[in-house]
Amino acid sequence: MAAVHLEGLTACRRCQRLVDYIAALPPSRGRTRADYHNGPVPGFGDIQARVAIVGLAPGAHGANRTGRPFTGDGAGDFMYPLLHAAGFSNQPTATDATDSLMLHDLYIANAVRCVPPANKPLPAEFTACRPWLQQELAALPRLQVIIALGRGSFDSCLRHFQATGQIERIADYAFAHGAHYRLPSGLHLVACYHTSRYNVQTRRMTATMFNELLAQVKGLVSTET
Repeated sequence: MAAVHLEGLTACRRCQRLVDYIAALPPSRGRTRADYHNGPVPGFGDIQARVAIVGLAPGAHGANRTGRPFTGDGAGDFMYPLLHAAGFSNQPTATDATDSLMLHDLYIANAVRCVPPANKPLPAEFTACRPWLQQELAALPRLQVIIALGRGSFDSCLRHFQATGQIERIADYAFAHGAHYRLPSGLHLVACYHTSRYNVQTRRMTATMFNELLAQVKGLVSTET
């Protein structure tokens, strides 16, 4: 599976809190630290994708272990079967970085590349990590739609758009599940509740909701020339 090359990402140590957290994070039962990626996680997918999903950050025992976004955790277990059914991937499962998963017309990355304590990045960590997101999005030549999973990802995308002159006021873009904004550049931003295990268990996010959002997104790209 392809990934945008981000020079220096693997050696990034900009956020000391995250570096320290990764260094102290115990592995899950039956595994050792050698089984873990334990570092910044790059995005992956189809470089010619028209759609990108931007999540929040790696899960402690998901992407932080496997080295690939939404792989090996509950959020991915929920999301990948639905992406497969919608035609965005070649298989419905994502277990590790060598499992033959291929994305079609889709690229997936996170707003923050290192796992944060309690799954809550600090504002300074979003800011420190945003250049990696900027580089990845800029390297997708056919990108038309960004799906932002959760408010944190949505806000970080908006700050990216503001910094690059694509929008003026962040306050003009309110977060709500399914909210759709067409930026002056023509790029579409679609807000989505996160597919976290908590959201799925509490039914804040359901398969029907995610399927409907994917259909909305496919409708947006299908109208583009």
